[in-house]
Amino acid sequence: MQLVDIGANLTHESFRHDFAEVLARAAAEGVTRMVVTGASREGSEQALALAHEHPGVLWATAGVHPHHAIDYDEATDARLRELAGLPAVRAVGETGLDYHRNYSPRDVQLRVFEQQLAIAAERGKPLFLHQRDAHTDFLALLKRYRDRVPAAVVHCFTDTREALHDYLALDCHIGITGWICDERRGTHLRQFVREIPAERLMLETDAPYLLPRTVRPQPSHRRNEPMYLRHICEEVARDRGEPVELTAANSTAAAMAFFGL
Repeated sequence: MQLVDIGANLTHESFRHDFAEVLARAAAEGVTRMVVTGASREGSEQALALAHEHPGVLWATAGVHPHHAIDYDEATDARLRELAGLPAVRAVGETGLDYHRNYSPRDVQLRVFEQQLAIAAERGKPLFLHQRDAHTDFLALLKRYRDRVPAAVVHCFTDTREALHDYLALDCHIGITGWICDERRGTHLRQFVREIPAERLMLETDAPYLLPRTVRPQPSHRRNEPMYLRHICEEVARDRGEPVELTAANSTAAAMAFFGL
């Protein structure tokens, strides 16, 4: 069973001491390809460096997360345009809106999100998107650019059925994480994950965050890593009422096509 982790924060400091082992454990569990998330200017540079160090295994995204929108300046915009034109960078993002924490003012988030939407349109690259508690504004802005970019994935989807179908209506892909394995807050996803078309469903760990609660025994360090993508796949397959091999094959094919792997 081969899997693609479309969203792993492998530039996180928690991976520095055992990075090679993390990749080896992932490969042993069938996770042979990973997309490293760029969520800041520095993080995007680091994601690209990892992709260059591990060709054929790692690829990168380049973007600025809404938490860091306040740091987005002209130099950042110019550099992201350069990064988005490189072969190893397969999507623009992580970008979007986050009104849950509001680490950056909302007007700044909106401006920076639109600037990155414009970069994706200019470079012809897919979008790797983040949205939390900002669906109305997020959807309105995305609609203005959706037909100008080749593809878009709403990463780490945790929203409502209504939001899901709003994104599907825009021909977006949906990224499902270990959130669905959380019996405290992910049960609503189990009710409608089967409504995602097979060709638009992709899987991700969002490592080192969102360790699936179905992992037994739970590691003491609580760090998520790509090897645990299999647990997410198993949960999604169960909730979709299909064999895990089918969920794995379809999500892998969707990721390969989306990112051009």
